[in-house]
Amino acid sequence: MVLDIRHIASFCDYFMIASGSSLRQVNALAKSIEEDLDKDRIKPLSKVTPNDESGWVVLDFSSVVAHLFYEPMREFYSLERLWSDAKRVRLARAINKKD
Repeated sequence: MVLDIRHIASFCDYFMIASGSSLRQVNALAKSIEEDLDKDRIKPLSKVTPNDESGWVVLDFSSVVAHLFYEPMREFYSLERLWSDAKRVRLARAINKKD
């Protein structure tokens, strides 16, 4: 889920919220995002701790902040409810094509 928070917060433009069904999956998502964006020379403002066990990993890319949750933690913190004034952004589905 992506929330447009430009009109309600000044510290970033968008929240990206995702969850995984295990801590390992959450860490793999974080690593994958970092690696994919690094290919375009986009780096987070801080590094993610390898094998983070908190259940909530935050990747801050200045205008976009990615929140990656272990599912029970996402339900507990419910950022979607906390930021309910934010507009939800509809994303086009990415299509993987083999060259």
